[in-house]
Amino acid sequence: MSKSLKRVRHALQEAGLNVDVLEMASSTRTAEEAAAAAGCVLDQIVKSIIFRGEETGHVRLFLTAGGNRVDAAKASLLAGEPLGRADAALVRAETGFAIGGVAPVGLISTVPAWMDPRLDAFDIVWAAAGTPRHIFSIAPDLLARLSGAQRAEFTA
Repeated sequence: MSKSLKRVRHALQEAGLNVDVLEMASSTRTAEEAAAAAGCVLDQIVKSIIFRGEETGHVRLFLTAGGNRVDAAKASLLAGEPLGRADAALVRAETGFAIGGVAPVGLISTVPAWMDPRLDAFDIVWAAAGTPRHIFSIAPDLLARLSGAQRAEFTA
């Protein structure tokens, strides 16, 4: 079992949640792949979008519904600094996850996070569990609490 997957499972267990982390037969790297694997609608997929703060150099996490896109200008206003592309090395260094498997919980450091209110339309949503083939389901309220994400409008 990968270190990333172990961290996600540990974070969920530490929160007192009995959540099944599922290994899918195919990739869940994209929102479309994850929705097909989970058998849910696209917007039930939580995309973990990572940006780099242009002033601080640190990552910022935006949890958005699978069918939505992050508006960079709105996200920058929330972050309080211009945001740019975070490269794979920075994402791994600050979250502990590789791009394509970034989970909203189990990060190796505290990362400022915001959550798309669209996710609240569902009883459960599905998120990456640290690898491109593992996902878990969770209620949006619990996701916000565990990730420390603030609900905010940042989509295009």
